[in-house]
Amino acid sequence: MAEANLCLKTGVLSTPRLTLVQPDEMKGKQVRVNSNDLHRSEQLAQAVFAAARKAKVVFAEVPVGSQSARAMASYGICIGILAALRVEGVQIIEVTAGETKKIFTGDKNAPKRKMIERAAELYPEANFPPMHKGQLPDKTEHLADAIATIHSGVRTPVFQNLLRLFQEV
Repeated sequence: MAEANLCLKTGVLSTPRLTLVQPDEMKGKQVRVNSNDLHRSEQLAQAVFAAARKAKVVFAEVPVGSQSARAMASYGICIGILAALRVEGVQIIEVTAGETKKIFTGDKNAPKRKMIERAAELYPEANFPPMHKGQLPDKTEHLADAIATIHSGVRTPVFQNLLRLFQEV
């Protein structure tokens, strides 16, 4: 997740505060996979809901499927958390991975390393994970995607309409 403030006068985004949620797993031979999935999903949902409660606008790169059964479980968890946010009245502005990559890097098929490098270039002061062997670790991909989602989200027609309302206040 990435949380930032947008100056309504200048359009400049503050340095994002980054949160990489890495849920712990239940241990033991008797732990069912679905019980562990539920346990990990709860941890993700708690973090997402806490961040969403503080936000005026939430942008989300909504997933569009998967290539394996395990990835499909993750897809379902993501969609479920986003749906639960909506049920709670949180407005979510959706963006796609392709448009996010295009806006952030100029390449709609940008690989994760390009996304990470662009995020670090734009926000060198952000609280990224520590460097490993001279570069940010691969898990930084999720944080870079979160930053890129903000960059993409503020360009959507939905947000531009909201922006006009915010500026009138």
